[in-house]
Amino acid sequence: MNIRPFAVEEWMNEYEDGARYNIAETCVDSVSLDKLFALTGEDRAAFLADFGARRLTYGAILGSPELREGIAGLYRTIQPGEIVPTHGAAGANHHVFCSLISAGDRVVSIMPTYQQLYSIPESIGAEVAILHLTRENGFLPDMDELRALVTPETKLICVNNPNNPTGALMPEEMLKEIVEIARGVGAYVLCDEVYRHLTQTDGWCASIVDLYERGISVSSMSKVFSLAGLRMGWIATHDRAALRAFLSHRDYNLISCGMFDDAVASLALRHAGKMLARNRQIVRENLTILDEWVRSQPRFDYVKPQAGTTALVYYDFELPSYEFCRRAYEETGVFVTPGDCFGQPRCFRIGYASDTQTLRDGLAALAAFAQKLEKEGKG
Repeated sequence: MNIRPFAVEEWMNEYEDGARYNIAETCVDSVSLDKLFALTGEDRAAFLADFGARRLTYGAILGSPELREGIAGLYRTIQPGEIVPTHGAAGANHHVFCSLISAGDRVVSIMPTYQQLYSIPESIGAEVAILHLTRENGFLPDMDELRALVTPETKLICVNNPNNPTGALMPEEMLKEIVEIARGVGAYVLCDEVYRHLTQTDGWCASIVDLYERGISVSSMSKVFSLAGLRMGWIATHDRAALRAFLSHRDYNLISCGMFDDAVASLALRHAGKMLARNRQIVRENLTILDEWVRSQPRFDYVKPQAGTTALVYYDFELPSYEFCRRAYEETGVFVTPGDCFGQPRCFRIGYASDTQTLRDGLAALAAFAQKLEKEGKG
C-alpha cells in the first residue's frame, strides 16, 4: 500500500522532544497517574493493589463493561454494545477505512483536517473528492459544495468536529444538513470527534451518531481527557453492518486494548464530569490569552476557534511556513506546526491547551521572532 507521508506527524516526530516552548501540542495539559487520582479522588493505593494482583492476560477482548459503559455515557443514544475500543483515535480512523472502504469507492472528505481522513482512503484506491474549507467561511463546510460532491456512488463522507487545525465547530443544525445529504445517497458519515466537548460555551456538543443511523463517531482519551499515553480510542455507531465489519477486522489487527489502559480509562470515565470541567477551564482561559496576543500583534491574524485546542494563525512575512516554523524553533525554542502540513500556506497551527506559563512563554518567543524578521526586512 502506497501512502503519502503524514506531514504533521513527521514534523512532530522530528522536533517535539527538543522543544523549549511546546505550543504545538494538541492535548489538554496532560496528567500523570498521581494527578489523575488527585483530580478524581480515587484511592491510589487500592487501585494499584488491585491491578498489581491481576494476571496480565489479554483482558476483556472487546473492552471491559465499565469501559464501554463509560464511553457510551459521552453520547445520548449509544449503547455499550455499539462501542468498539481501539488503539487511540488514529487506530480507530484507520480501522474504519480498512473495514468499510475498497478500491474504487467514492469518499468525500474535507481539508484542512487530520490527514488520515483523506490519505488513508486514497491509499486504499478510493476516489477521494475534497471539500476545501476557507477562512472566509469560518472554516465551516459550504453545504452547496458538499451537495455537488456527494454523488449516488458516494460510500463515505468524512468530517472532523471540532476541526483540527482550525478550531471551527459545526453546530447541530449543520450536522443535520450533512446527515440529510448522506441519507439521500445511503452514505456513511465518519466524524472524527477527538476534540468534542472542549467548547468555549456551555451546552451539549452534538455527535454524529446521535443524529444519524449510519453515523460513525471516532474519539479517544487523548485530547479531551489528557491521557494520550493510554492509547485508548474507540468507534461508536448504531449501524449493525458497520459494527460487524469493525469487529471482524479487529480480530486481525488489534485483539484487545490492554488491561492497564482499560482500567485507567475506566477510572477517568467514572469522573468524566470532573475531567471535562478541568479541561474546559484550561482551554477557555488559554484561548483568552491567545486571543489577546493575536489582537496585539499586527503581523498575525486568525479565525478565532470555537472549540478544541488548536488554531491556525496567519502571518504576513515572506517565508514559507516550514521555514518560518523551523527558524522559530531553532532561534527561540518555540515549537508550532507549519500550516503547509495541512495544505495551508503562510500560517502555523498552535496548540493553546498546554500549561498557561508555557503558552505565555511561547507566545512571547513568537513575538520576539516576528520582531527579528521585521529587522531582516522579511515583511
